Parts: sequence; C-alpha cells; structure tokens
Amino acid sequence: MATRYGVFLRPDPLTCAAVTRITAQLRAQFGLVSAGAFPPHATLAGSLPLAGPPELPPAAPFTVHNRGLAWLNGGLVYDVHGPGIEQLAAVVDATVRPLLQPASGLAADLYEPGRWHAHLSLGSHDLAARPDLHEEVEAYVRGLAVEVPSEFTAEVVAVYRLEHATWTGSWWRAMEWEHVRSVRLAR
Repeated sequence: MATRYGVFLRPDPLTCAAVTRITAQLRAQFGLVSAGAFPPHATLAGSLPLAGPPELPPAAPFTVHNRGLAWLNGGLVYDVHGPGIEQLAAVVDATVRPLLQPASGLAADLYEPGRWHAHLSLGSHDLAARPDLHEEVEAYVRGLAVEVPSEFTAEVVAVYRLEHATWTGSWWRAMEWEHVRSVRLAR
C-alpha cells in the first residue's frame, strides 16, 4: 500500500452528522461512494506523499459560514469558503509543501490562491463522472431536508493516514484511512 496524508478541517458534530447522513443516502440511492469514503471534512491539504504525518503550526479558531449547496468541479458540496479557512489552508500549505516526497499517481491537493475553494463534499469524484445525475441528485439532497448549521466554529484540524495500492483509477473505492491526530485550534 502507498501511504499519503490528508490535513482536514473537521466541522462541528452537527455538520458532520448532516454530511454523513447525506453521503450515506447518496450511496444507498445512487451508488455514489467517493465523498462518503472519507470522514466529513474540508480539505486543507490532501493526498500528500509525505515520509510521515506533518506537525501542524498553531492557529486560532474562526467562524465558518456554510453558504449552502453548490456545484464544484462536477461535485455537489456545501460551500464553506471564506477568509478564515483560506488563511488556515495557506498556513497548512506552507508547512506541508516543503515536506512533499516524489510519488506517482494522484497529484497532491494543495492550496493555490484563487483556485482553491473550501467545501464539504456530498458527492464528488464519482458524481463528477455522472453529469446525467446532477439534477436528480441535487433534488434528492434538497428533498432529504437535512438540517445543517449555517455556521460553525473551526476548532479542530485532523491529520489522516490514507492508503491505496496505486492511487490511480477509482482509488476512492479501495482507499483505507486512519485518524492519526487532531489538533485543537487555540484561542
């Protein structure tokens, strides 16, 4: 197995529960598995080929605003982009980018100003490959009427170990992950 790491902002428990409920429903109804293959999160830096888990610098908590459902790169997401999370992603990027190791397969998912957009995935890689389902999936998610907070305090950044044999093809179907550590943002 090839090991990589992800550095994720963990939403509050109510938002995590809402995302989990929706991704489970999308798997049960449409067979969409990629978003539910991960714990609920906003990626700060993902699929990082590193020699080991990164140590994260200190950061302060901030409010994250959930702007609701949106489409991003063919995936259905909750849009949580804003200045606080963008600043945190930049700090994480400055920490992990110098630690990257050469790797084949999937490219590292790193912060790029103007291109990076914070989100909570509900339907991602496999939904992007099925544009014929976009309208139906969005209507289905709206019909679930899952209550999700309109904002939460960003308090926890978690590091996960991600493993897959090759990081090619539909890697999310066979990826395994393990929680390594959580870091509480200090006031």
